[in-house]
Formats: sequence, C-alpha cells, structure tokens
Amino acid sequence: MKFIDEAKIEVIAGDGGNGSASFRREKHIPRGGPDGGDGGRGGSIYAVADRNINTLVDYRFARIHRAKRGENGRGADRYGRGADDVLLRMPVGTLIKDFATGEVLADLTHHEQRALIAKGGIGGLGNLHFKSSTNRAPRQFTPGEEGQRRELKLELKVLADVGLLGMPNAGKSTFIRAVSAARPKVADYPFTTLHPNLGVVRVDENRSFVIADIPGLIEGAAEGAGLGHQFLRHLQRTRLLLHLVDIAPFDEKTNIAAEAKAIVHELEKYDQSLFDKPRWLVLNKFDLLPERDHAARRASFLQQFGWEGPCFSISAITGAGCTELTYAIMEYLAQLPSAPPEKDVPAPVSNESIEERQT
Repeated sequence: MKFIDEAKIEVIAGDGGNGSASFRREKHIPRGGPDGGDGGRGGSIYAVADRNINTLVDYRFARIHRAKRGENGRGADRYGRGADDVLLRMPVGTLIKDFATGEVLADLTHHEQRALIAKGGIGGLGNLHFKSSTNRAPRQFTPGEEGQRRELKLELKVLADVGLLGMPNAGKSTFIRAVSAARPKVADYPFTTLHPNLGVVRVDENRSFVIADIPGLIEGAAEGAGLGHQFLRHLQRTRLLLHLVDIAPFDEKTNIAAEAKAIVHELEKYDQSLFDKPRWLVLNKFDLLPERDHAARRASFLQQFGWEGPCFSISAITGAGCTELTYAIMEYLAQLPSAPPEKDVPAPVSNESIEERQT
C-alpha cells in the first residue's frame, strides 16, 4: 500500500431539521392548541484513531465527507429523527488542522480516541414552545441550524520511540532490518528509502520499542532539498534520535564530519524542539575498515565533529554492536517518565434535550 502522510479533505456536517407549526385537530376537542414538534439534530463528523490503519491514502481520493441532515418536526408532538454521526477512521498519530487558519483541531495520539471535527446543526423548535397566556395559537417556529463546514489538512506523524536520521546511504534501512522484523528496501544508491518505515525492536519477551526510519537528509533539506524534508515531522514525536554516520564512505575525499554537522544544522533550522531532543551518535560500516584502524578513525571523527555525547560503533550489515546498542536504548527509554494516561472521550449523544436546544 502506498504510504500517504498528508491529505486535504472537506467535511460537511448535517443541517438541523426545521421545527413544525401545527395545531391539534381532533373531533370534539376545539382549540386543541399548538402541537408542532422539533426538528432533529444534524449528523456530526468525528475523527477516530485506529491503530490498524497506517496511512492516509483513503483520504487522498475521497475528499468530501458529508453527514445527513435531521428530519423536520411534524404535528401531533412528533419530533424529527436525528441523523447518524459519521466516523472517519484515521491512523494513530494524525494531526488535524483547519486548512484556512492552521489551527490544530485534534491530535489523535491513542487508539479509539475520538475528536469532533464538524458539529451538526441543532434542530429547530416547533410552535408548541411558543405558546403563552397571551399567545394561545402561535405560528412561530424556527428553522434548523446549519451544520459546520470545514476544509481540513491531515498530517500523519508516526508514533515511534526512536528516530533514525542521517545522510542517504548511511545505513539506516540496513540497521532497522538488523534489529527488527521490518524489511525496508536496501540498495547502494541515494534515496532508496522513499517513505518512513517502522520496526518493533524486541529486546526480550516483555520489553520492546518502536524505531522509525525516514529518507536520508541532505544539506538544504529544511528548504525542500532532497526527500527527507517531507518526512522530518515523523521525528517530532520520538523520544530519542539516533544520528547514523557512514564512517567508511566510498569516496575517501568525503568530509564526513562536515556532512554530519550539516544534518544537525538542518534539524535546527526545521524545528528547534526537534534539535533539542536527546541525540546519540552511531558510527556505522566499521566492517569496511581494517580492525586496526577502528580506534583511530573513530577518534579522528569525534574530534572533527566535536561530539561529547553517547557514541556507538556498529556494523549494521553484520550486526556487530547492534545488540549492545538496542539494550542501551531500552535502558534509556525505561528511565524516561511515561506519558500521562489519556482521558476517554465520551461518545456523541444522538439527540439533545429541549432545554439544551432552547439555550
């Protein structure tokens, strides 16, 4: 299935039904009085998070979503039927914004979370609500309210504990294949990864974490160069970033320290909060170097890069050092405070009381 992480849709909630102006007419009951019922509530539109969906492809082509209007009120105190609500199921991690203003309407962060994105119109009042001591035969009634109509922008930010970043061909896809059951495409040319990949790393029977691989970054990515700028949003929810560096590039003239600094600079330009996230350095492809040169190459790079944080040396293709790295990640994540439990969102009410409509 094609991975789609952006979509624009239009949602149109249902209008409320009109109230009725009717009078009771029965044999032997003169001046029966008003008996016009209220109109029904228009259908609302809700977004529902579903962990079984991982792409917004359904909303790339189905762009208009409309709820039905409520039924009109009728005589004999008969109220119109409220319309059914429309539930739009979206991947967990979807951010819903108003397309015109950019206002964030909902952030779907957990399974079955429900958010109202277009409210249905309230039904109009029938003439039975307007009778009084001075108005025994009211002919007034109110029309139903219009339902909300919005253009929305959907953005999917994958939910992962660890995010991988680095230049193309740094070995990110190979690393995620080595430590998880994910099988992203791997090849020896830039931009092999065209969309984010998620893998579950199971450290032992009861402990695991989710890792995200996005397309490689290049200098100028924050301004739109390359592919990675389209997917940097997927790193914003991660709790730890792994910066993979190809320590043994094919071109010996490549300044790998300068490239690594360029990646860090792109993060800072794109989002300061993303730049401030905890970040570990992972030096990859040591299998391409003689073992006697490992220590010298590592020390030289760290000096040029000016790095003083956690650093790991691995070979993703052979798996050397990967197990130690995954255990270190698991221990680090276990020490972080867990997110507060999400509050359950109540299910929508089918119809509203007369008192609520009058207010």
